Amino acid sequence: MKEITINGTVRKETGKKATRAARKEGLVPCVLYGEEKDANGKPIAEAFTAPYEELRKLLFTPDIFLVNIMLDGKKRTAIVQDSQFHPVKDTILHVDFFEVHAEKPIVMAVPIRTEGLAPGVQAGGRLNVPVRTLKVRATYQQIPEMLVVDISKLRLGKSIKVGQLSYDGLELVTPKDVVVCTVKMTRTAQTSAATEEEAPEEAAAAAPAEGEAAEKKD
Repeated sequence: MKEITINGTVRKETGKKATRAARKEGLVPCVLYGEEKDANGKPIAEAFTAPYEELRKLLFTPDIFLVNIMLDGKKRTAIVQDSQFHPVKDTILHVDFFEVHAEKPIVMAVPIRTEGLAPGVQAGGRLNVPVRTLKVRATYQQIPEMLVVDISKLRLGKSIKVGQLSYDGLELVTPKDVVVCTVKMTRTAQTSAATEEEAPEEAAAAAPAEGEAAEKKD
């Protein structure tokens, strides 16, 4: 997994006025959730701000990152838990981080990439990939940047589900019946299939005619 460093500043004020002021300065309000819990059993949250430009490099990309947050001179290792964007401008409004540790497994959504040429596509079908990520559970050192899905044996009308996949050192958390990719029938594929079915029938029909002609010649 790739790594990125974010320079954070602890927030002393967390009201709406302070939030607006931070955003005007090019900062984004963030929260880091750690393992420690309060009296109600909820994770203790630390509020801080981070430069918009640094967060832009983290969020406006399909890649996943291990985030090193420099907070009060200390490095805190985390992953992005949630992010909020402006509904119109698509600018970053808020980011939640979750602190992680090397020895403890985490759940994370990892992008997928198909590899190979599906026979079903060669036959005129269309490859459809309804999901872009799969959730896995593992320590962050074992989580790859991407999960490769081999489609070299995927035929027309067939699908690959999560339950058919496996990766060393990873537990797939996404439900097993979720379809990862499928080759859908197209008009071209239907025409091709129909032509292949008709060809043997035409050959069989022509065979007696040729036999009859030979008998007449004799």
